[in-house]
Amino acid sequence: MFLRTHRGWGTPIVMQGLWRTDGRVDASTLDTLSADLARGPLGRRVVRSRIPGARPRFEPSSDAFPVEYAEIEAGAVLAWADEQGSLSVDPEHGPAWRLACARPADGGTVLSLVCSHVIADARGLAAAIAAALQGLPPSDTAGSEGAVADMWDATRLAHRVTTGTARAVAGLVVSGTRRAELRRFLHVSGKESPDTLRHSPAAAVLDVDAGRWDAAAEQAGGTPNSLFLSVVAELARRDGESRPLTISVPMDLRGASTSSGTANSVAVVEVDVHPQDTVADVRAASRAAFSAPAMTSPAGFPEEMLQLVPDRVAHALTGNPGERDVLCSNIGPLPDALVSIGGHRATGIATRAVHPGVVTSRTRLSAYLSRFGGRYTLALESLDSPGHAELRERATTVLARHGLAARGW
Repeated sequence: MFLRTHRGWGTPIVMQGLWRTDGRVDASTLDTLSADLARGPLGRRVVRSRIPGARPRFEPSSDAFPVEYAEIEAGAVLAWADEQGSLSVDPEHGPAWRLACARPADGGTVLSLVCSHVIADARGLAAAIAAALQGLPPSDTAGSEGAVADMWDATRLAHRVTTGTARAVAGLVVSGTRRAELRRFLHVSGKESPDTLRHSPAAAVLDVDAGRWDAAAEQAGGTPNSLFLSVVAELARRDGESRPLTISVPMDLRGASTSSGTANSVAVVEVDVHPQDTVADVRAASRAAFSAPAMTSPAGFPEEMLQLVPDRVAHALTGNPGERDVLCSNIGPLPDALVSIGGHRATGIATRAVHPGVVTSRTRLSAYLSRFGGRYTLALESLDSPGHAELRERATTVLARHGLAARGW
């Protein structure tokens, strides 16, 4: 899916980590970091197989952009970060990532690491930085296994699609529910929602004390995650809007043994939030959603079918899968190794997905929550806000309703 969006079929997605320090990180430290990143799990690219039906694979790639430097005004961190997120990264021809450094006028350093979502998700991006800082070998080394492996992959994929499609067709014969599900899917697939927005996103990043966030969640009968969903739903709701908002919530499928890897391994569930819902209500709805099957292909047809059709056809069938009114991605705690670089303490870390250029999407607000150094950092990207300042002020107001004070970047 992410490779298709990179090729122009859907909304492009780039991951970005922002890292603020209390001192001026020198160029030699950043050159070393860049070299270590190139040798780590970000140092790879997608290669098409010559075997029909085999999926593209990753191969190592040590190509890297030179570290870029900029002097910026004290209040221009997010504007500079947005510029970095709009620069080209290429998961097929490389490099798929880039590192940049800004020197704010009020001191310190801001680092931006962006990569194609094909290469890593937010947790994977943070894990790659941590591995580079610690000098660890890549946890998910990528390499070509040759034509034999590709042949086996094509054979297994064809078998799964063939047998899965046969079961799905048989299910259509005996199940009216599945037939109705397929008709609904075909009716809406590839069609633009009437709520589709076309804007350049407005962004905001806010820090909140983690202890106070957790206490507010507990007092409201919820969890830190259900408070996150409640805050974002409230922030996304338009004045006078009475319908429930549907939140798309990525669910990490990686086990503890692979938690530090860069692979994209998520399923997506839906949570509906009504205007009158409390944090406790959202907690109950989230629990039910995580217990139910994740969003998948309709009527039992195998998802792997999309691997065997051209990008144009796959996009026509699925559009931008997982798009709902709101996206809430709880990235969780970031690695302790990010606490300092070059002897300078980290004063703030944010992780987010950005969408270069003018975005066409049904998702009016995307939100990313991470925890580091006794703070939760809430990163927001809105297609439904007039600007950065307005989004930050609205977020500050919503958080204050929950008894939380926020510091904007």
